[in-house]
Order: sequence, then C-alpha cells, then structure tokens
Amino acid sequence: MELTVNGVGHRLPGEKTLADLVTELTPESRGVAVAVNGEVVPRTGWPARVLRDGDRVEVLTAAQGG
Repeated sequence: MELTVNGVGHRLPGEKTLADLVTELTPESRGVAVAVNGEVVPRTGWPARVLRDGDRVEVLTAAQGG
C-alpha cells in the first residue's frame, strides 16, 4: 500500500490502522494530532481507521517553545 505521510511517499506492507502508523512514526503519542485526507481523526478513532492505498496522512506533534 502506498501512502503520503506529511508530504512524503511511503510504501507499507499489508493492512495497517492509523494507530499502527502513529506508533511506528512517533514513540510518544501524547501531543499528536492526525488527519487523513484532510479530516481530523480523533485519537479514539485511530485503532478502527484502516488505511487505504492513496491516503494522505498528516501527523502533527505539539512542540513547546516561545
């Protein structure tokens, strides 16, 4: 399956959920927001959201600073 994650193409083997992808990309999921194809997916929906070929995923991580 091919996805675009934060503007970069990724090839993933087999079926993955959004929770699987976020776990692979960010060791700490606290402060993370995710959108798939322009739609924000609440954290509670990550395990049920199966990714599909061609999905566009944006993973945003909160950062501290001034």
